[in-house]
Amino acid sequence: MKETQDLFPTRLERKLGMFERIDPVVHSEGEQRKGPLSEAELDEFDRKGFLSFEGFFDEDEMASFLEELRDYEKDDDLKLSEGTILEPGKQEIRSIFGIHEVSERFSRLTRDPRLLAMVQQILGGDVYIHQSRINYKPGFKGKGFDWHSDFETWHSEDGMPRMRSVSCSIILTENGEFNGPLMLVPGSHHYFVPCVGRTPEDNYKESLKSQDIGVPDDASLRDLMIKGDIEAPKGPVGSLVMFECNTLHGSNINMSCWPRSNLFFVYNSVENTLHNPYCGNRPRPEFLANRKDWRPLKPVE
Repeated sequence: MKETQDLFPTRLERKLGMFERIDPVVHSEGEQRKGPLSEAELDEFDRKGFLSFEGFFDEDEMASFLEELRDYEKDDDLKLSEGTILEPGKQEIRSIFGIHEVSERFSRLTRDPRLLAMVQQILGGDVYIHQSRINYKPGFKGKGFDWHSDFETWHSEDGMPRMRSVSCSIILTENGEFNGPLMLVPGSHHYFVPCVGRTPEDNYKESLKSQDIGVPDDASLRDLMIKGDIEAPKGPVGSLVMFECNTLHGSNINMSCWPRSNLFFVYNSVENTLHNPYCGNRPRPEFLANRKDWRPLKPVE
């Protein structure tokens, strides 16, 4: 793996103050900047760190994905696979990683020309899938996800060198006020928040169930929330949220009877491929961080 200077030191013994972003948010320039997103939408993504589109996909388009999702919930063999994370102490699924490698239907969705064109417009060129997953939150039982920056983890534990990655969250079951929707802190992507604490080997085995390492300190969170507030884009099946890799986000537990399931595709620039993990540990498994196929994605016909 390549070695390079660590521009985003984190997981240290003592707390460092957060510092301003050094990478662009929208990486395309000139003619490359033209695409399906308007200048106003690019400016909004630059300012807030995310965009939301209610009903981006028709509900009918999502019907086959929902049917497959229900099959996974009953698949005992899938529950035993390393890429399937169960709720702490329970048999309910919390996350399924590498979903685009489990399912051809989901693989084709990663290459949907509508998604790819927007992601390429933001990231300024070709991309590949760094990670894919489904996050479940069953009614009454679905636990939350602590506030975090994906980039902080991907940089420290996977060796992602720069902030040139975008997540697309597709709503598979309606996200409402009470079933734990994704929450984001607008503008938080303009700051990198270093976290305290040495990363244990195989930290993912615990952090994917309950995260303790890589969680921003309360003072930094408070400062960024006072500056930017909190937003929780909600919507029906097929809605889409695109968010920048350094945008702070999390979600509450699901206290309602309505399940919440969201699909996540993480697109990384082919010019931002992984180095050795900056925390000094061995690389995490492929289902968390793709190291074997960095070929540019091509849209499905």
